[in-house]
Amino acid sequence: MELMEVIRARRSVRTYTDLPVQRETLERLVNAAIQAPSAVNAQPWHFTVIRNPLLLDRISAAAKRHILELTPPGGPMREHLSDPLFHIFYHAPVLILISAKDGDWSKEDSALAAEILMLAACAEGLGSCWIGFAQRWLETKEGRDMVGLPQGYVPVAPIIVGYPRESAPAVPRKPADIRWID
Repeated sequence: MELMEVIRARRSVRTYTDLPVQRETLERLVNAAIQAPSAVNAQPWHFTVIRNPLLLDRISAAAKRHILELTPPGGPMREHLSDPLFHIFYHAPVLILISAKDGDWSKEDSALAAEILMLAACAEGLGSCWIGFAQRWLETKEGRDMVGLPQGYVPVAPIIVGYPRESAPAVPRKPADIRWID
């Protein structure tokens, strides 16, 4: 695919097949992600690739509990998160957690790497989705310990990856809000 085709085709995918994603494919995604720009070329990112379905289930359950504790009664996501069948990773076979060394611009740099990773996944015929539900729990000591996050790194982008069960529909975009100064 041409770059603009990939940009327009990338979607947040929430339905996956059971097909495993090969290690070589995941390595290509990470190697694409590290091409992201970073302030003063610090390249502050760290990648944790989780393919263990039991661990993904444990993280999902713990993150749901954590979010429910933080969500006020009647919050819009409370019912969704209370559903025992809801899995925050949508049963995707892989979670790639991009973390950043604590420092200036490192979160922004890691977010750039995350977008490139998701575009590369799309180009490979894979689906991906940034899972915000996991992020706050992964910042806790329990979350950091469960994934073995090295000291000095903060979780930035928990991204699931897998083969889409169906193609995600295009989401209409608002026209660009541009202010021109000539």
